[in-house]
Amino acid sequence: MSKITTHVLDAVLGKPAAGIPMKLETKDANTWIDIAAGATDKDGRCRDLAPEVAAGVYRLTFEVEAYFTNNGRKSIYPAVTLTFQCDGLDHYHLPLLLSDNSYTTYRGS
Repeated sequence: MSKITTHVLDAVLGKPAAGIPMKLETKDANTWIDIAAGATDKDGRCRDLAPEVAAGVYRLTFEVEAYFTNNGRKSIYPAVTLTFQCDGLDHYHLPLLLSDNSYTTYRGS
């Protein structure tokens, strides 16, 4: 299992949000370094984003603008970025509940 996983739920439709591209970066001093990229599958999940990660600060960016546009919707958010700390040992599942004008996240299991 990947150390960092996610899923996106379209909270307006109550369905998984498929096809949302994302990238994972880690912070090194004052620079962000790309370490992985992926997209949500038909179930809104990205299960294989980062098989191994070291302790540190990470940034997960969801590029949501095209998702809304392709579904005939507008959003104030072209992208949603989550910044979090990882101990390098545990599994981190970071769901995103998304609507046109709001989002929320939490650490899942």
